[in-house]
Amino acid sequence: MLDQGAPSHDGGPSAPQPSGIGMRLMRRKPVERLVAEGGQGEGGTLRRSLGLWQLTMISIGATLGTGIFVVLGEAVPKAGPAVTLSFVIAGLTALFSALSYAELAGTIPVSGSSYSYAYATMGELIAWVCGWCLMLEYGVSVAAVAVGWGEYLNELLDGTIGVTLPAALSAPPGDGGVFNAPALIVVLLAMAFLLGGARESARANTVMVLVKIGALVLFCAIGVQGFRSGNYENFMPLGMAGVSAAGATLFFSYIGFDAASTAGEEAKNAQRDLPRAILLSLAIITALYVLVAAVAVGAKPWRQFTDSEATLAQIMREVTGQSFWGTLLAFCAVIAIASVVLTVLYGQTRILFAMSRDGLVPKVFARVSPRSGTPRANTLIVSVFCGVLAAAVPLGQLADATSIGTLFAFALVNVAVVVLRRSRPDMPRTFRVPLSPLLPAIGFGLCLWMMGSLSTVTWVVFGVWMAVGLVFYFLYGYRRSRLAVPAAPEAK
Repeated sequence: MLDQGAPSHDGGPSAPQPSGIGMRLMRRKPVERLVAEGGQGEGGTLRRSLGLWQLTMISIGATLGTGIFVVLGEAVPKAGPAVTLSFVIAGLTALFSALSYAELAGTIPVSGSSYSYAYATMGELIAWVCGWCLMLEYGVSVAAVAVGWGEYLNELLDGTIGVTLPAALSAPPGDGGVFNAPALIVVLLAMAFLLGGARESARANTVMVLVKIGALVLFCAIGVQGFRSGNYENFMPLGMAGVSAAGATLFFSYIGFDAASTAGEEAKNAQRDLPRAILLSLAIITALYVLVAAVAVGAKPWRQFTDSEATLAQIMREVTGQSFWGTLLAFCAVIAIASVVLTVLYGQTRILFAMSRDGLVPKVFARVSPRSGTPRANTLIVSVFCGVLAAAVPLGQLADATSIGTLFAFALVNVAVVVLRRSRPDMPRTFRVPLSPLLPAIGFGLCLWMMGSLSTVTWVVFGVWMAVGLVFYFLYGYRRSRLAVPAAPEAK
C-alpha cells in the first residue's frame, strides 16, 4: 500500500489532491518526498558531517545532566527514596518510545523527528499538533535547563571567589528574583556555537559530555562514602502515586534520543547510525541516572532534599566536609548543563527548519547560510526566545510543561511506527521494533499513564498551548502548506 498525499515531484508515491476540509487535514507527505528534500533549505543545504560517535554524544548531551544535576532536588520530595524507581519507570517509558524512534529514524532519516514521522503516517493536522508539542518540549526544555545552570554557576562562584550573584539577577520572577541573567547568557553561548556549524558544535558537545560523565562518576565515588542504608528503610513513603508523579517530572530528562533524530539530515549515514545512537545513548543515560540517584538518596535523607537545583554539589560538600569537592562538581555541572542547552537548542532549530520547509511556519526558519551550512536566522530567533523564557519563568513550571509535550509527541511516534508498518510494509528498515505492535502499544499506554500523573495546572497550560497552536495552524499553515499548493515549485 502506498502513502496517500499530494503529488510528489521526486518520483515517490502520489495521489489526487484531497478535497474537503477533513480530507485536507489528513493529507500525508510521501516518505520518498520527505527523504528527497532532506537537507534542502532556502538558499542553501545542511551539511552531512556527523557520524555515529557524534550522534551518540548529541543524544547523551541533550539528556545527561538535566534530571540529575537540576531536577533531582524536586523529584525526591515527591517519591522519597523510591525516586530511583521513578528513574527506572521513566527510562522504561522512554525505551518503548525509543524503539519506535529507532525504527522510524532509520526509515525516514530527516530533521523533523516525530513531526515528520506523523506527517508521513497520520496526516498534516496530527503532524502539526506533534510539531507544536515538540516546540513546547524543546523550547521550554532549553529554558528549564538554563535556569538550573544559574544555580550551579552561583555554587561555583561562591566556592572559588566567595561571591554570588544577587537574587534579583539570578532568579526569575516568582522565585525571588527579577531577571535570571545567567540563564540568558548560557543560551546565547550555545547560540554562538550553533552558528559556527553542526560539526563544530558536535565537537564542543563531545568535550562537555565527557566532562559531565566524569563528574557523575566522581560524585558516586565520593557520595558512596556517606551512604547510610537507613535512608532506604521507608522506601516508598508517598506510595506509587508519588513514584509516578516524580517519574512524570523526570521524564523530560530522557528527550536526548529525540534530539539525535533531529540530526537526520546532517548525519553521514543516517539510516545506519541513528537507530544505534538512539538506543546506545538511552542505555548509558538510564544506568547513570539510576546509579547517581541511588547514591544521592543513600547519602542524604530524602526529607532533607530541597528545591535547590545544585543538589549534588551540596551532597558532596556535606559528605566530605570540604568545599573543594562541591566546587569541583559545580564546575563540571556548569559545563554539563551547557551541553544540554546546546544540543536541545540544536534540536529545536532543526524541527522548525523541517516545518518551515513544509510551509507550516514562516520561511525564515528554513533559510540556510551557504557559508556555514546552518539555519542562522532560525538559530537567532529561537535562541533569543528561549533565553528570555529562561530568564523570566520558574524552573518547576517549565519542567512539567516540557514533560507533557514530550510524552504526547512520544505517544504519537508509537502510533506512527504501527501505521507505517501497515501502510508501507515494503519499505527497507535498518531497525525493526521487536514484537510490534505490542511494544509500541505498551509505549503508547505508558506515555498516557505518565501524562495522567501530571498536575491539573500542567494540563491547563498544555491545553492553552494546543489551542494557540491550532489557531496558528488554521490562520497560517493550513493555506501555506506545500501540500496545499503542490505545483508552486514548478511554477517558477
